[in-house]
Amino acid sequence: MSKQVNNYERLMNVIQAPYISEKGTFIGEAHNQTIFRVLKNATKKEIKAAVELLWKDQKIEVKKVQTINVKGKQKRFGRLMGRRNNWKKAIVSIKEGQELTFTNLTKAEGK
Repeated sequence: MSKQVNNYERLMNVIQAPYISEKGTFIGEAHNQTIFRVLKNATKKEIKAAVELLWKDQKIEVKKVQTINVKGKQKRFGRLMGRRNNWKKAIVSIKEGQELTFTNLTKAEGK
């Protein structure tokens, strides 16, 4: 059951947000990688296509994508124990000499 990678609307929704943390900033500077929060059912091919689509004006080429399923933490809500949602993290490697910039980034014109 393969999904169609070229589905424009799907690709525009695969990447939810950049994930900014101290460790992520270190990885980005040292290894030319960026971390994103993505849909739980997103594949590596979809993530690669989505990054290249969102930054097509900068002609970004993705070298490699690594994904991690992050389990939600248990938290207390008053007397009750609750749990945060699970989510998926994607570490995207960009080819040398290229850089992802988040300024002037708007989702591409919808069809």
